[in-house]
Amino acid sequence: MNRPPLPPFNLETAKQKVRMAEDGWNSRDPARVALAYTEDSRWRNRSEFLQGRAAIEAFLARKWAQEREYRLVKELWAFQGNRIAVRFAYESQDASGAWTRSYGNENWEFDEHGLMRLRIASINDLSIDEHQRLLRWPLGPRPAGHASLSELGL
Repeated sequence: MNRPPLPPFNLETAKQKVRMAEDGWNSRDPARVALAYTEDSRWRNRSEFLQGRAAIEAFLARKWAQEREYRLVKELWAFQGNRIAVRFAYESQDASGAWTRSYGNENWEFDEHGLMRLRIASINDLSIDEHQRLLRWPLGPRPAGHASLSELGL
């Protein structure tokens, strides 16, 4: 199964891959998002290590059960061949109503079919008040006119 755009990436296809990943994660659909990864994909997410699509899907289901009102923006940082580096920020609310903005960087490696076989994520969290939120749109994909991370000063 091919998942275009395929490596090697150029500027246009790398940006397209990043936006597709962002839109997928903003769907908050673990089964849909997991299909972007190889069956044996390896992850490091903070201090958690995962391997395999089933583990990724279970992780995402847990994540989005806890992180309500989740909204994410990703931005291309660098690319070469079959690798892409992104920076991102997302905001979410926990069960008690507290808001968090999480910032980070991800390094991605893709197979020849355009599936991600490696994801390494480093993430930091910042407690914010509701009035400090910057990522405001109806749940789902970020609207085309919404500011990027750079435009938001993040």
